[in-house]
Amino acid sequence: MSVRVPSMSVLPPVRRDRVIAQLPQCYSKKAAVQTKDEFNFKVKTACQEQRTGTVGRFKIAKVIVVGDLAVGKTCLINRFCKDAFDKNYKATIGVDFEMERFEVLGVPFSLQLWDTAGQERFKCIASTYYRGAQTIIIVFDVNDVASLGHARQWLEDALKENDPTNVQLFLSPAQYSQIEQDAIKLAEEIKAEYWALSSLTGENVRAFFFRVASLAFEVNVLAEIEKSGSRHIGDVIKINSNSNSLYATKKKQSNCCQ
Repeated sequence: MSVRVPSMSVLPPVRRDRVIAQLPQCYSKKAAVQTKDEFNFKVKTACQEQRTGTVGRFKIAKVIVVGDLAVGKTCLINRFCKDAFDKNYKATIGVDFEMERFEVLGVPFSLQLWDTAGQERFKCIASTYYRGAQTIIIVFDVNDVASLGHARQWLEDALKENDPTNVQLFLSPAQYSQIEQDAIKLAEEIKAEYWALSSLTGENVRAFFFRVASLAFEVNVLAEIEKSGSRHIGDVIKINSNSNSLYATKKKQSNCCQ
């Protein structure tokens, strides 16, 4: 299967509702890896001085969305990218992707959202597209405890194709009953960030993806600063390799499609 990725020269302009001027906050500070309220000072300075390197010109952050069949992966992406929900959407075959453009602190930034198949027979196809991911979103269904239990395996499969120290990981469990407690516990164990979302109603979806984009942007700008050596004597720039975040999102309604 071949998926063609558009070049930066043909990317659409940033929509007015994709502008991020402040760091979006986490869903819950009780279950988040990064709880700071603002962007890194060096990142803000670099943006103001227009020295973000390839970020804003060529850099595209790859985000892969994985999880069991019919947990709501496609619905989640469609809700954010198209503001639409189709409960009759057919299962993804292999992979598909959407490109979303943002403006973060005045700098254009792109997320490439890869929607992967949850069916076992397509795993080999989908896994070939895991490589190079900066963020992994694991989706599970609030009404299906087993889909949460499979989150670790999806993460392990995705990390086989990526350096764990260079991947952001986030986890979003259920809002109700025992499954929420189990999801929070898993988030703590894998050092993930917890979010509760609904593809059906759109609740928290926009805030979630804005946070994904903002944290990916910050990591990329910090990497450019370090690479260019544009720091003052005595400054120490450290990209926290332990700030991995796993977005495992869920659906609240059982009629949400893959």
